[in-house]
Amino acid sequence: MTPAEFREAREGLGLTGAELAAVMGYGDRSRIYTIEARSVPPQAERLMRAYLAGYRPEDWPAGRD
Repeated sequence: MTPAEFREAREGLGLTGAELAAVMGYGDRSRIYTIEARSVPPQAERLMRAYLAGYRPEDWPAGRD
């Protein structure tokens, strides 16, 4: 997954960078924007693919299905 594809996936899920950072366990949104600008770590790609397939953790933002 390229950084652009990662960003498109986030946007397609209707999530802000801060919301995605929270559900992925990152400290703040800057980590998401770094991923979208540089490279996608394998674990971030795996989580994103799970979210795209319909997985929603308990802390998923309300109304973002």
